Amino acid sequence: MYLKVIIKNCSLIYYQRQRDLSKLRRYGPVFIGGFALFSSRKTKIDTSTFMAPPITPLPQLEKTPDDMKTRMELMVLRVQAEACKALEEEDHCNKFLVDKWERHDGRGGGITCVLQEGKVFEKAGVNISVISGNLTPGIVAQMRARGKELKRENPPFSVIGISAVIHPKNPMVPTVHFNYRYFEIQDEDKVVWWFGGGSDLTPYYLNKADAIHFHSALKDTCDKHDKSYYPKFKKWCDDYFTIHHRKETRGIGGIFFDDLDTPDRESCFKFATDCAVAFIPSYIPLVQRHKHAVYTETERNWQLLRRGRYVEFNLVWDRGTKFGFNTPDARFESILMSLPLLARWEYMHQPAPESPEGELLKVLKNPKDWIEECSCTDHQIK
Repeated sequence: MYLKVIIKNCSLIYYQRQRDLSKLRRYGPVFIGGFALFSSRKTKIDTSTFMAPPITPLPQLEKTPDDMKTRMELMVLRVQAEACKALEEEDHCNKFLVDKWERHDGRGGGITCVLQEGKVFEKAGVNISVISGNLTPGIVAQMRARGKELKRENPPFSVIGISAVIHPKNPMVPTVHFNYRYFEIQDEDKVVWWFGGGSDLTPYYLNKADAIHFHSALKDTCDKHDKSYYPKFKKWCDDYFTIHHRKETRGIGGIFFDDLDTPDRESCFKFATDCAVAFIPSYIPLVQRHKHAVYTETERNWQLLRRGRYVEFNLVWDRGTKFGFNTPDARFESILMSLPLLARWEYMHQPAPESPEGELLKVLKNPKDWIEECSCTDHQIK
């Protein structure tokens, strides 16, 4: 009798297991697929190509993939890495020093990448910063003067940006600067935001083909978003990068914009992204074209004199430099990254009007429309 009970129980267990196995075969793929779908929602951020890990903790970025601050930080990290690698390929000598830093108050930091005394680049800096804090009443007053309706005197803010200045060794290769940033202020019950930035070229010797290529690349980028952007932002650039006490521009311009908050945040972000990505195709061909050019001591001295003008603008007139200096707990090493390794000042220096140096000064005192200078549709440097 006991034997029959044991056999019956074993048979019951066997049939139950067979039934469960059948259900698993039938519904298992559904369970597995659902689990895979659920797991895929939490995407991992690949940081392997960045110059350094993000400033914001990775778990926080992964939790807020749709937040504009997250998207902007990941964008500038990517552009920084691409720019540094493109410049290293041209230099064939030095690599970028990567300096990741944090603010003393723990509210953000940055990644400063600097290449110094290379074969092609005397000094190249590509810096990103992710900063938060509270605005000072003085900065709030400046923003109100620009039309920002801010109620609080020291509202919390966040700014994410990338800034680069490339000073080549050869005087025939122009200096270039670009920066793009996203600003966000929490003002009581609303968020005030905008994008700003631009890119401009500072040659030491005027080359029309270079100027046309650079401006055309920026115009093509602008035209993808709004046909009115390039003429408006080109004029803004000429006006902004003016050394007022010299009555001349710093270089031959490019584009510059600020307080951009229309038509919507997504459109502004895409525009800023495309402008940042345009750095490599707008500038690297100029490096490749001139980096092996022969030059004399006279041309080198003129380059150093023009770098002196670059320093004057950045320290006297640049709004970004002033904002950096006035930000509590500012990191001055990164702010002054834009200055050249070497510069020169001569008392009352004045080149001959018909000399190559004099020809450049004529354009710096009277900015030109470089798109009109292009007489053919194929303006790109091959």
